[in-house]
Amino acid sequence: MNKLQWIKRSAAAIVIVASSIMTATSVAASEDKALIDPRNDAYEQQHPDQYHSWRATSESDGIDDALADDPDMVILWAGYGFAKDYNKARGHFYALDDVRQTLRTGGPTDENSGPMPMACWSCKSPDVGRVIDEQGEDGYFSGKWARGGEQIVNPIGCADCHDTRSEGFKNGEPALALAKPYVERAFTAIDKPFDQQSRLDQQASVCGQCHVEYYFTGPTKAVKFPWDKGTTVGAMEEYYDEIGFKDWTHKVSKAPMLKAQHPGYETWRDGIHGKNKVACVDCHMPKVTKEDGTVYTDHKVGNPFDRFEDTCANCHTQSKDQMLEIVNTRKAQVLNMKLTAEKQIVAAHFEAGAAWEAGATDAEMAEILQDIRHAQWRWDYAIASHGVHMHAPEVALEVLGTAVDKAADARTKLVRLLAKKGITDPIEMPDISTKAKAQQALGMDMDKMNSEKKHFLDTVVPQWEEKAEKREAQY
Repeated sequence: MNKLQWIKRSAAAIVIVASSIMTATSVAASEDKALIDPRNDAYEQQHPDQYHSWRATSESDGIDDALADDPDMVILWAGYGFAKDYNKARGHFYALDDVRQTLRTGGPTDENSGPMPMACWSCKSPDVGRVIDEQGEDGYFSGKWARGGEQIVNPIGCADCHDTRSEGFKNGEPALALAKPYVERAFTAIDKPFDQQSRLDQQASVCGQCHVEYYFTGPTKAVKFPWDKGTTVGAMEEYYDEIGFKDWTHKVSKAPMLKAQHPGYETWRDGIHGKNKVACVDCHMPKVTKEDGTVYTDHKVGNPFDRFEDTCANCHTQSKDQMLEIVNTRKAQVLNMKLTAEKQIVAAHFEAGAAWEAGATDAEMAEILQDIRHAQWRWDYAIASHGVHMHAPEVALEVLGTAVDKAADARTKLVRLLAKKGITDPIEMPDISTKAKAQQALGMDMDKMNSEKKHFLDTVVPQWEEKAEKREAQY
């Protein structure tokens, strides 16, 4: 063999070896990614106290029908899924049960049917991060909600907030982590990249993955946070207006509407607790000292007053009874402003509907519909922020005040427009005194929806669970 042949063969061998190493590394990385285990009980042995306290969120099992408590909301969400069904939040343990059982996700019969996109799973399960790792964001988001039924089967838990593959997690020092790339991008947009945040900020940010405002965008209906201009109600409103986004067109007023999700992170950040660096875990997941002196974080996320001495009492000097009185007063104030705003916005929707019937033009209605859109967005932003009366009552009252103002602006313009069309008498509204009557006024076939949902729960969901059980048996 001459020198040239030896060089060529050696080079070829090096290429083959390098290629093999790269392939092995790629496979190892792929296998490493697949090691995300979304099953919460898989971590019981490593972290028993955290696991059992997380499992105790199952004690928050009561279903509280918010539409039955406040039928005006049926009208506010006319033409949108929340008019069908809206229950107050339960414990993390029930995240999947609740999204399966709500009428908003419909009664799909196969993976290509139903009203909602895959994005509706995104805050419900650590399986979401696993599937994104395996399929990429486009692979995860593509298609209808029912497509993910056999894959998304574990409720909110360990791998949603922690890097469960890290050595630290295995050795008792679980690192906080964001499970979804779109959340990373959102924090970067507000100059708070997660890996550069303090531990305190990270504690709030992992909660902010889900307790946050978001919308669905693009061909796959992917999740995006509207933070490009900031995280205040006005900044997000400006962002949505600039891109011409709407969640739906209101059935009565034809206004291009926005549905606030649950902007707890944004209201917390803007409120007194956030500004004083009191994070979510301080109030909802306090440290617990056991009899043997060891300390763990309580994962039974719930009402801070259930563990007053470990939560509120760390900062406040008032007694529990005094604090309850303060909180109840603020809650009543927020509720009063909420109901005041609702009455104004509901009336504006019906008056706008009457204006259309009287022959109003698009040009005549444009400003009015924008006022209605902004009023309801602000109302929704405040009331959808779970616990806002505790997190940031001053923010809630200010935002609800602007909602009332904008609804009043819409109604003032409507009075003038209706008069121009020859209508001077007050617009008569249908009987919406109960949830059923409000849904009937909108022509909603609730018997059909409930029947479809029952069929789905009885036939489709058991198939999902059977397939998931077989897949997870291979973990």
